[in-house]
Amino acid sequence: MSHILQHPIAERLRSLLFGGRAHRGLLFNIVLYALLIAIGFVYLQPLLFMFITSMKSPNDLLNPMVQWVPSELFLGNYERAWRVLDYPDTLLTSIMMSIAPSLLQTIVASLVGYGLARYRFWGKPIIFALLLATFIIPPQNTVIPQMLTYRDLGLLGNPLALILPALLGQGYKSAIFILIFYQSFISLPKVLEESAQLDGASDVRIFLTIAVPSALPAYIVAFIFSVVWYWNETFLTVIYLEGGLTTLPMQLSRFTQAYENLYPPGTVNIFDRLNEAVKMSGTFLNILPLLVMYFILQRWFVESVEMTGITGE
Repeated sequence: MSHILQHPIAERLRSLLFGGRAHRGLLFNIVLYALLIAIGFVYLQPLLFMFITSMKSPNDLLNPMVQWVPSELFLGNYERAWRVLDYPDTLLTSIMMSIAPSLLQTIVASLVGYGLARYRFWGKPIIFALLLATFIIPPQNTVIPQMLTYRDLGLLGNPLALILPALLGQGYKSAIFILIFYQSFISLPKVLEESAQLDGASDVRIFLTIAVPSALPAYIVAFIFSVVWYWNETFLTVIYLEGGLTTLPMQLSRFTQAYENLYPPGTVNIFDRLNEAVKMSGTFLNILPLLVMYFILQRWFVESVEMTGITGE
C-alpha cells in the first residue's frame, strides 16, 4: 500500500489535489473560489435585484413567471424616476454637498492628526477623550442643541451648516479620520523630520514635503469614506438643509410623495403610482454616482486600505 502511495503518478495527483509548499492544491482553490463567489453573491444580490427590477415593464412586474430576466428592455422607469428626482439639479447639489465638506474635512483632519502625532502639549489626553466621545456618542443625542445653535446663527437651510463644521474638524465622523491620520503620521520615522530641520526646513514645509506624501493612502481613504458618508447621510442633512437645498438622497426619501404629485391619480392608475420598478430606478440612480466613483478610484482605494489597515463599512 505504501508502495502505491509513493508512485510518481500518485504523488503528482496528490500534489495537484492538495498542493505543496510552492503552490495551493486544486481542492483548496475550488473551496476558496466557491466561498468568494458565495460571499460576492450575498453582497451583489440586492444590487442585481434592484437593477433587474428597474428594467422590468409593468407587464413583467405583474407576470410571476418573470423573475431575473425581463422580457424586454424597458427604460420608462428611469425616465419617470429622472423626472421625479429632478435628477440634474439634485445630483449637482449632492455632489457639491459631498465634495466640499469632504475635502475640507480631510485637510483639517490631517492637520489635527499630524499635530497630535508630532507635538507634545498639555491636555493632549483630554483631546483624545473628546475625540472618542464625538465618535461614540450617537449624533441623534446632540442634534437638538446643534440645530438650535444653527438656527440662532442663521445656518439652517444653508450649505454652511455642513461646510463650517467640516472646516472646524467637526464634520460627519471626523474623529475616525483624525485617528487614521494620527496612526499614519506617528508611524513616520522622526529621523526624516529631524534631517529636514537640520537643513532649515520650517514645520509647514516639513508637513507639506514629508508628511503629506507619506500619508497619501490615508488621504485617499479619508476622502472617499467622507464623500460616501456625506452622500448617504439623510437624517442630519434633512434637519440642517430642509427648506434650502435638496440633495438626491433627500429627494429619494420622499420619492413616493413626489411621484404621486408628479403623476396624480387622474393621469395614472393605482399600480403606476405604487410602481416598485420606478422606486428601484430612483434608488439605482441615487447610488450610481458612488459606483462610478468607486470604479474610477478602485485601484488607489484598495491599495490605500491595505496600506492604512482600515476596513470599510
